[in-house]
Amino acid sequence: MTTQEPKNSNRLKEYFSFGDVFRYIFGIFSKRKGEKPNLSLRMMHGVNKISILMFFIAVLVIIFRQLFLR
Repeated sequence: MTTQEPKNSNRLKEYFSFGDVFRYIFGIFSKRKGEKPNLSLRMMHGVNKISILMFFIAVLVIIFRQLFLR
């Protein structure tokens, strides 16, 4: 008889797995070799880069305000 992990723990582990998200966020800032994306795809990635940067700046501003402006 083999022991198996409960299925609920696997689902919960997959639910809180952010590996794909981090891979996308950090991968969007690097050039992919051998690909020639069309204009629409390049614009979409450009907008995503701007929104990610603005999100990180906003998080830093919120942290700064909470720590130093109380």
